[in-house]
Amino acid sequence: MAATCDYVSKKYLPLYRAFIARELVNKYSFTQKQAAQKLGTTQPAISQYLSSKRGSKNIQNYDEVAPLIEETAVEEAKKVAKSDLSQKELNIAFCDLCRFLQKTGRIPMG
Repeated sequence: MAATCDYVSKKYLPLYRAFIARELVNKYSFTQKQAAQKLGTTQPAISQYLSSKRGSKNIQNYDEVAPLIEETAVEEAKKVAKSDLSQKELNIAFCDLCRFLQKTGRIPMG
């Protein structure tokens, strides 16, 4: 299982965070610092997500997975913006997405 988690966290987690960061800053008027606190990362990381230097710079490499990740990220960003969704709950949502992607054969299983 760890191998799958390593693969997914390196390849897909940055894309997930980039989508959430964009939603929080652009749609919900979070500052980069506020978005960083919610995502458990740094303001410079949020800046890189927003400028596509991190996360989505090679979005064409994500095939049909990107829309699913974006859809989930948009929903989670909404929850973050409208409530006090914890980083742990946000991480659980990503794990749920990962399990779904594995079950449907879109990413390799451990």
